[in-house]
Amino acid sequence: MHAVGRPLLEAQLAHPTVAGIGRGDLPEPVFRSWLEQDYLYLLDYVRVFAKLAWQAPDAHVGDLVDLAHSTYHEELDLHRSLSAEFGADLEGAVKGPACVAYTDFLLESAGSYGEGLAALYPCMWGYSTLGRILAENPPAEPRYRAWVDTYADPGFASLAERIAQMIDETDVDPDRAEAMFTEGMAHELAFWDVP
Repeated sequence: MHAVGRPLLEAQLAHPTVAGIGRGDLPEPVFRSWLEQDYLYLLDYVRVFAKLAWQAPDAHVGDLVDLAHSTYHEELDLHRSLSAEFGADLEGAVKGPACVAYTDFLLESAGSYGEGLAALYPCMWGYSTLGRILAENPPAEPRYRAWVDTYADPGFASLAERIAQMIDETDVDPDRAEAMFTEGMAHELAFWDVP
């Protein structure tokens, strides 16, 4: 799947929002808007993990519960902290079209265990890879550096690798998994077009 996703990952790296984070000069209103949208996205991402955990084989339940917990407590805490620094309004935020389309896709995909894992994998793999690449030449601006460091963390990469392993342990049709992954990657790219 990585070979299929790589062109869309390269498009994300070239996207003005990602490039601005990487340089540390993204205009604050753009990042503030992205933070608000991603906060709303992550709340539904936790719901996707919970929905999948309900269907999961015993060997996967703990992983999905742990992912839901870490997303809710650690990743959303980062967003709350950065939002305070950027003046984002998390409580008043309303989903934009890209956020609605992506979360609807994920929540619907989670109705099927293997397909749901394949649909959510682009977010974890993409951010882990983006973080690792951006960390090679990190931004000097400390707030953007904190964002890069979060996703460059080897522990985050391990979580992404575990999801890939879990997909391989399901009976999902490989072509269907690739299609879900590709659609998820397209949503990832669209999500950077913040309001």
